[in-house]
Amino acid sequence: MATAVGFGGDYDARSRGVAPGRSPAALPGGKAGRGAMILEAAMLQVRPGTEGAFEHAFRQASPIIASIDGCVSHELHRCLEATGRYLLLVRWETLEDHTVGFRLSPAYDEWRSLLHHFYDPFPTVEHFAAVSPRVPSDAESERPREP
Repeated sequence: MATAVGFGGDYDARSRGVAPGRSPAALPGGKAGRGAMILEAAMLQVRPGTEGAFEHAFRQASPIIASIDGCVSHELHRCLEATGRYLLLVRWETLEDHTVGFRLSPAYDEWRSLLHHFYDPFPTVEHFAAVSPRVPSDAESERPREP
């Protein structure tokens, strides 16, 4: 089981995880236009004793990735079973928004300088397309919605 760290789950600084300039139609189940949304997943292992500094650096880096065209939302979770292990999930409009738009941008250089020195080993990043829609649990659907 993992817990969200830093900014309380999805970083969006906006309601419902919609990145600036994006329509709510870009959220799962309401995607307009360019095809199915892509989920990037990276299991991050940080050097022992650097967890606090990593989480602080991640909070600094969050607005960088959130500003990239095609980034819909992202979230970081701390593993409960393994010290120093995190799961990064990023939702992209297209694979190329990540692999070209972000990774070839000056913003990626800033992201890399803030975060990459914490990783040991360097993480594998994989991309996924939904096979089944997100189905909320009974408990989630019964919770009152935040305004």
